[in-house]
Amino acid sequence: MSFELSIALRYLLTRRKHSFISIISLLSIAGVALGVTALIVVLGVMNGFSTNLRDKILGINAHLIVSHAQGAFEGYDQKQRLVEALPGVTGVMPFLYSEVMLSTPQGVKGAALRGIDPSSAPKVISLHKDLIAGTLQGLEDQGDQPGIIIGQDMAARLGVRVGDQLNMLTPSGEKRSFGFTPKIKIFQVTGIFDTGMYEYDSSLAFVSIPSAQAVLGFDRDAVTGLEVKLADVYQAPELAERIQERLKGFPFVVRTWMDMNQSLFSALKLEKTAMAVILVMIVLVGSFSIITTLFMLVMEKKQDVAVLMSMGCLPGNIRRIFMLQGTIIGCIGTALGYGFGLGLSWLLEKYQFIKLPQDIYYLDHLPVLLNPLDLSLIGIVALLLCFLATLYPANQAAKVQPAQVLRYE
Repeated sequence: MSFELSIALRYLLTRRKHSFISIISLLSIAGVALGVTALIVVLGVMNGFSTNLRDKILGINAHLIVSHAQGAFEGYDQKQRLVEALPGVTGVMPFLYSEVMLSTPQGVKGAALRGIDPSSAPKVISLHKDLIAGTLQGLEDQGDQPGIIIGQDMAARLGVRVGDQLNMLTPSGEKRSFGFTPKIKIFQVTGIFDTGMYEYDSSLAFVSIPSAQAVLGFDRDAVTGLEVKLADVYQAPELAERIQERLKGFPFVVRTWMDMNQSLFSALKLEKTAMAVILVMIVLVGSFSIITTLFMLVMEKKQDVAVLMSMGCLPGNIRRIFMLQGTIIGCIGTALGYGFGLGLSWLLEKYQFIKLPQDIYYLDHLPVLLNPLDLSLIGIVALLLCFLATLYPANQAAKVQPAQVLRYE
């Protein structure tokens, strides 16, 4: 152990005469620990929110959407095989999309209708995992009353359960002598799903592609587009370009999940950055306490410093003594902050003792996801701020003039 570190530890641990400085040192440690704890917990919660939201969005939606500039297109089987052959693509599903009106004697509700292929759907979307009643295979029964799967909030609004019937009104109607009449088709509820997101559970309805084509008045085997699932969601921009090239560009248009939800995730990213900057201020307050501690220590130990310098200790040695003391305070505070932050994050995730109102949020508890990169940056920033806080007081201590101090002591 170097003599600078030995003296720094001695000054830090022995405070029999000046307990006030010890209290300030403890407050400095507490300030740094509080800032680090807040950073770890808040950033972990925000990572948990954004990741959970992304997983829910990508669970019911595909990573890529291949659409046609003119709307529905035929020959989608060939296009599906071309896309499935690309490395990194794990599933492709054709789909039809339209807006319809669902009604029962208990209520009426607008819905986003999606015609899907039940056999290929599990490879692309998580609808089969989100079902709380019924099965996905119920859509394949093409009887007089084809099957439909709706969200639990929509089912509650319409007052239906699995096995009940509902009416679907579509924009494609028939022109008669007395005017335009909407087309009405009776469907049987074969499944109810719960994604945990009110926007989806209250507005989405799934039927098979043939049922969607029939109710929408299609006279040909056409679909609105292809939904594509990838092995790595963050490779969506690169694979979108490759799919675009394989389909020979226009009139096919490929959109990624990032493009379709850009405003939402940009807002979450900005909020996380702003919150991190605000919480770093707490660590900065703790580092200013270190400056106060070192200034008071320099004033108290002027005679000791003068004696050390008269014995041959260089100004650089004096500077390192006080820099080491401030750095030790910062390291202790950062270590305690990591302990408290990681412990509190674990408790939040395991016991979920902070509940959220489900009518406002799509979750009933605070999700926590600790990112190793965030944890590393928190430690680096905290230690850097604490180290910078030691420079000025340590430099002032190195400027002590031994002759002037010892003359009046």
